[in-house]
Amino acid sequence: MSLSPSPETKLTAERIGMVFKRDGNSTNVLRDINLTVGRGEFLCVLGPSGCGKSTLLNTMAGFLSPTSGEIRIDGEAVRGPDPRRIFVFQERGVFPWLTVEGNIGFGLFKLSRAEREQRIAHYVQLVGLEGFQKAYPAELSGGMKQRLEVARALAVNPDMLFLDEPFGALDSITRLTMRRELLRIWEAEKNTIIFVTHDIDEAVQLADRVAVMSDRPATIQQIVEIDIAHPRDIGSARYLELRHGIFDQLGLAHKV
Repeated sequence: MSLSPSPETKLTAERIGMVFKRDGNSTNVLRDINLTVGRGEFLCVLGPSGCGKSTLLNTMAGFLSPTSGEIRIDGEAVRGPDPRRIFVFQERGVFPWLTVEGNIGFGLFKLSRAEREQRIAHYVQLVGLEGFQKAYPAELSGGMKQRLEVARALAVNPDMLFLDEPFGALDSITRLTMRRELLRIWEAEKNTIIFVTHDIDEAVQLADRVAVMSDRPATIQQIVEIDIAHPRDIGSARYLELRHGIFDQLGLAHKV
């Protein structure tokens, strides 16, 4: 069945399959993935570790070509990475030899000096790094480095952000802080965000919708609409209902 995009559709993934072949062996990672993402939506892709979430994200971003099916963004087939769409990897990608302002300004070489300085100042303030413009990454905490990577991604004015478990290496308190920061930035900037996680609470706290993936070969088992306004009360009956529903979908009820 064809997924016909509406004017409010940013991305469509239609019948996506991915098979990796190595040394004569085949590994079927993705099977018949169908998905639409709305313009300005915050979508979380959730599933067990190793199920193929990152593979799906890499196909959406154009770093991998699917074995079958097609991904379209703004109605055009994705044939490779695009500078309008920024990928934030699991491993932090800040440049250790550049300062905070140097990292944020790295992709802004086409702007005039005044425009570049204005853009850097805006994103320094947006992610709360005032006073650290001249600091190097080694002088920053883990959470500050993650804010810096988000600021660097946003500074080039992308229309989409692909985030692959960006807070996975942070401690629990810093993760909560970064989730709040990312939501604040998203509400201000209105980028389309696709965020991969294996943390159910993270997905329910952040997303407009959650795409729940199965074990490998992965397909999308369910799309869960998170119909709770931000900021979300993690103790509310509706939050707990949605959270428990996803646990049930993943077969984890009564096992944690």
